[in-house]
Amino acid sequence: MNTSQSLAAWIASTSVAAAAALAGPCAHAQTPAPTTPTTPASAPAAAPGAAAPLTRAQGLFGDINPKLAQLTDDVLFGDVWARPGLSQRDRSLVTVSALIALNRPDQLRSHLQRARDNGLTEAELVEAMTHLAFYTGWPNAITASLVAKEVFKKK
Repeated sequence: MNTSQSLAAWIASTSVAAAAALAGPCAHAQTPAPTTPTTPASAPAAAPGAAAPLTRAQGLFGDINPKLAQLTDDVLFGDVWARPGLSQRDRSLVTVSALIALNRPDQLRSHLQRARDNGLTEAELVEAMTHLAFYTGWPNAITASLVAKEVFKKK
């Protein structure tokens, strides 16, 4: 076997192994999903006998994608955002920067407000947008600035 055939065989075997690892155990071995939705620890407790209040994720897209809403609540906000390695303020700055870099104005709206709630000032957020213009592209910074203008008006 020549070198290119060996490399092709190695890539094929590695791809199959990686796909199997990503797929996880077969469907019949998986634990069934709970029948009641879970809420993150930060969600307010419902009064006895009352329906639990919907989280933001459940309200926005839980009807069409309940698993993604659950992961958003439990993993993203219940675990990742709660980790002690970064402050909520720093996490907001990182998240806003990533959303600007990826040009995601729909998600940027809520995260700009969250950033303000987590202690970032409008001036700091605008300064980050100006700084990011040179690293992520002028159009991304302009889009972010227009979104910020809209969000900041709502105070």
